[in-house]
Amino acid sequence: MKITEMMTTEVESCSPNATLMEVAAKMKELDVGVMPITQKDELIGLATDRDLVLKGLAEELPLDAPVSQVMTGDPVRGTVTMTPEEAADIMADVQIRRLPIVDDGKLVGIVSLGDLAVHNRTESDAGEALEEISYPSEPNK
Repeated sequence: MKITEMMTTEVESCSPNATLMEVAAKMKELDVGVMPITQKDELIGLATDRDLVLKGLAEELPLDAPVSQVMTGDPVRGTVTMTPEEAADIMADVQIRRLPIVDDGKLVGIVSLGDLAVHNRTESDAGEALEEISYPSEPNK
């Protein structure tokens, strides 16, 4: 089975010039906690609700600041040729709950731990990934 069989393909994104307010409003409208940031359909970053709060609000950035100021650039990504097990391994290794999927650099989907968990073949992989993601990461030294 390939990741393309279980990923969400109707993924909305924002441009790096979108304001923090625009991204937050879109996240609220879509009821999501992460927004892919694309330029000409190419994935260049991810902005999470946490990014908006900790890197934006807590740093007193204006609401009209571009999301490029708070996004994670060059995010971890999967490819359309990977298996669900490979996706789960990546997600566990870097402690993320959602993995953007690209094809030749272009955003084509996103897979979540929930997507992996609902497919019987990867239920244990998703559980292990969630368990590893839930462990505190090593403190920065």
